[in-house]
Amino acid sequence: MNRKFLSLVAAISLIMATFIAPAGAASTKTNYTIAFQQQIPADYDLFISKAGGKVLRVLPEVSGLEVQSDDPSFLNNLKEVKGIQAANVSLVIALDNKEIDPLAANGQPVRDIPQANKVDSYWKYQWDIQRITHNGDSYALETGGVKSLNGTVIHKATVGIIDTGIDFNHPDLKANIVGGQNFVPANADGDITETGDPDDYGDRYGHGTHVAGFIASNGKMKGIGPNLGIRAYRIFSASGSAPTTWIVAAIVQAAKDEVDVINMSIGGFDSISRYTYLDDKNAYSDVADALLYRRSIQYAVDHNVTVVTAAGNESLDLNNPTTITSYMNLTYGDSGLQFKGASREVPGQTPGVITVSSSNEWSKDKIAFYSNYGSRSIDVAAPGGDYGPIYDQTSDLNLRDLHYHTFSTYPTNMKPYITSNLRGYALMQGTSMASPKVAGIAGVIKAYNPGLSPAQVTALIQQTAVDLGKPGTDALFGAGEANIYTALTEMKK
Repeated sequence: MNRKFLSLVAAISLIMATFIAPAGAASTKTNYTIAFQQQIPADYDLFISKAGGKVLRVLPEVSGLEVQSDDPSFLNNLKEVKGIQAANVSLVIALDNKEIDPLAANGQPVRDIPQANKVDSYWKYQWDIQRITHNGDSYALETGGVKSLNGTVIHKATVGIIDTGIDFNHPDLKANIVGGQNFVPANADGDITETGDPDDYGDRYGHGTHVAGFIASNGKMKGIGPNLGIRAYRIFSASGSAPTTWIVAAIVQAAKDEVDVINMSIGGFDSISRYTYLDDKNAYSDVADALLYRRSIQYAVDHNVTVVTAAGNESLDLNNPTTITSYMNLTYGDSGLQFKGASREVPGQTPGVITVSSSNEWSKDKIAFYSNYGSRSIDVAAPGGDYGPIYDQTSDLNLRDLHYHTFSTYPTNMKPYITSNLRGYALMQGTSMASPKVAGIAGVIKAYNPGLSPAQVTALIQQTAVDLGKPGTDALFGAGEANIYTALTEMKK
């Protein structure tokens, strides 16, 4: 039985959700996350084998292992091993791509935006980028790079995008792609096209390419930093899933690659107390996953990397952990899972990250209907789009208007995404679309002043955010809506 965290807005956009692999099933292979108190012992392979497991991935920087076992007593067997701080069934992040009904009244795909071969610029459709660049005025102050004498771009800062990969050939992105890495192992989910090749970081889903466009597109669409470098870290397998250990490995590698910023438009929930499954007498938790998230993000921050994450799309108050637990029980109780105690959103509620909620085009008082919130959880907001004001008033899906989504790049080799008939571009909504705007802002800030630490970048973004909602910091927008023009203007003083 899988535990799936389905997004409230998964019906129309690629949103990250989470699930946990089967627990206590003797006939299936189950993946586990192990976190050691200190460094991994030299004889780890021996005692994991004795406990009935096989090591799949070693994460020495964060003292963690990814292990697979078909022994239902594996976790109990590990209790005899000294030095393990926590071990649990692996938490898995999953892509959810449910399609809307394209024939629904006013919810049908947008068809009034011209195809790329019919237009020179898509700027008029980029309400979100217009707003946070002050109608493009920020480009005169900093674009993230400079043109060399031979016409190539010298990137002054680089953003690592931990996601589904990127379209190498997209005309708006290819000049700014400086590399990447694939973390999906060979034959993952039985897919023979997954070879484990580290250079196989091309986008198979579209989400990563869409995210990249907000950050560094430079063509018919303009990103926040049109000359920023971008590195793609592919963590999603053929089934659209990624365990914590793949994500943690990508965070560590991005830091080693000396990126300036990491964007993670992903999210799920950790049960940091316990949960049970059917009549299994064991109690489980996600503490090991939470520890590895915390350690990897601290590793990145210690390497001078600013980490930006999406707040999630369940309309939950992240300040109330029992509310999250209640949501999990309401959503998954019929699958035999029962959650108790506190839960949290990850990686958004992990110390050291900038957590981003989603604002919309039409309101200065309301965030997008799906966005999570919380006065101690949200740092800033950024435009992520929604269904528009009529839907907000009526909650009638027949009255949703997809023009209020956000516009960005999409793989050129894929059929149009379900919200429009466009090739190479798409309309989507979600905190997945808000987070990369803040990552792009952080990247441009680093390009302008490379000496700033992650804490200083975070402080500047918050101090120069445009105050929306209640005056001052609030639960919906945090410090306000992030704005690169106001940040650069402040730095020029």
